[in-house]
Amino acid sequence: SWHLWGSLLALQVLAYNRHTYETVAQQLIITIIPAPGGEPPYQGEFLVGNRNVEELLPAAAQENFLQATAGVWDQDDLHIINITSALDRGGRVPLPIEGRKEGVYVKVGSHGAFSPCLASAASPQSRFRCSLGQQPLASCYDTFAPHFTIRWCNLTLLQVWPSPTAPGPVWGSGVLEEGGDFQPPTEVLPRDLLPGYLVTLLVPLAVAALLCLLLGHLMCCRREGV
Repeated sequence: SWHLWGSLLALQVLAYNRHTYETVAQQLIITIIPAPGGEPPYQGEFLVGNRNVEELLPAAAQENFLQATAGVWDQDDLHIINITSALDRGGRVPLPIEGRKEGVYVKVGSHGAFSPCLASAASPQSRFRCSLGQQPLASCYDTFAPHFTIRWCNLTLLQVWPSPTAPGPVWGSGVLEEGGDFQPPTEVLPRDLLPGYLVTLLVPLAVAALLCLLLGHLMCCRREGV
């Protein structure tokens, strides 16, 4: 859970041991500082199949991943935007055999354009090959191997453009200008609610009376021998 106060974020982290199922909670206070260059317009999300999310949280592991990403992106201003477990995206819990991993989605941003290698891997032709169970198109050397196994069929490339900010309200002096008259809102005309009340009350009573008469006729006048 988290709470936001201005530029401070209070984040409560709840973790559990996957072997003993013991839990521990810790509250973190994070100061939110806008990025100096703004949000990067070019963002790529990679699915790392041979890692769990906790294995990519250390700074050293993230630095190694950025170095591998720079080899296929051809940019130097890369930085990690988000790290998400594949289980949070609908992935299945792996079987506890052969050291299988959950998988991690890593989103990387840059102010430089995508390389031809990434563009070809995310092209419609590459998507079509993936739908047929074939290898996607990749025109460059995979610098992620052998440390990171990238599921290239799950590569997502996004171009995020800054949205124009709407102008804020213009505050006046708070004093009515000379010659201006205050126009109160139009008064609502009174409504006659009696007909609706009578219909709501009398119609159910009439139906109930008819049902009582019909039931009385059937029980009293339709008896055998009467």
